[in-house]
Amino acid sequence: MADAVHLGSGKVRELYALDDERLLLVASDRISTFDVILPTEIPDKGRVLTGLAAFWFVRTRAITPNHLLAVRPDGRSTECRRLEMLPIECVVRGYLSGSGWKDYAKSGVVCGHRIPNGLRESDRLPEPIFTPATKAQSGHDENITGAQAAALVGAERLAEVERRSIELYRFAAAYALQRGIIIADTKFEFGVDRAARLVLGDEALTPDSSRFWPADQYAPGGPQPSYDKQYVRDYCEKIGWGKTYPGPELPPDVVAGTRRRYVEAFERLTGLPFDAYLADPSVVLK
Repeated sequence: MADAVHLGSGKVRELYALDDERLLLVASDRISTFDVILPTEIPDKGRVLTGLAAFWFVRTRAITPNHLLAVRPDGRSTECRRLEMLPIECVVRGYLSGSGWKDYAKSGVVCGHRIPNGLRESDRLPEPIFTPATKAQSGHDENITGAQAAALVGAERLAEVERRSIELYRFAAAYALQRGIIIADTKFEFGVDRAARLVLGDEALTPDSSRFWPADQYAPGGPQPSYDKQYVRDYCEKIGWGKTYPGPELPPDVVAGTRRRYVEAFERLTGLPFDAYLADPSVVLK
């Protein structure tokens, strides 16, 4: 990439510097599960993540500014403003699932929030809750308390982050439900620009950063079908892989099934044929 300097690699993305003001995020088709990048890629997964995040960035600007400047014609590269990223993950949970469900089952508390008794796995919470986490350099992110998060970013900044995160979640959850998708929970990342403004960065409201459930199959009381990489996790569990490097190759049916779920989430939420995005990524910005 002649116009960019490579800065680093994540599990899914490559990060480049374009100049002092702009970065380039390139979403690959890599997929990781249990914190191991698998040797098999999911075709077009990176384009789904890039296109869907851009779609949401455009539609949530009234709630918070974001880092998006442009989506490149390859459909997987985002030009964005440089930010100083906050050292926390901003998780909002609207339903009782994942680590939130495990904590609730043990103690009735989710990341410091006392939750009413008698709820089942995947039940909707009375109100969305903000549950910050650390950003792990390796391994899993770890849930932390509000006090711990305030020690990292400051109490005033944390209050602003919580307010915006919940407002973003409420907007997106209502929007998605009209299109047949429940957003059970999601993760946001914020940074600060040179004017000290809080700005939404990274990605937002994608199958990699959220739990998307088909609303017409929702049945609380256990795990739910999903549009994320749970399909891959289930396969890896079934074959008895030890969850350590190297990861297993994925068979063609698992690859195809995973791609189909990602693309269906994109099409339901955007109302656009995925082929239209591949032909002209700017369609998500309109």
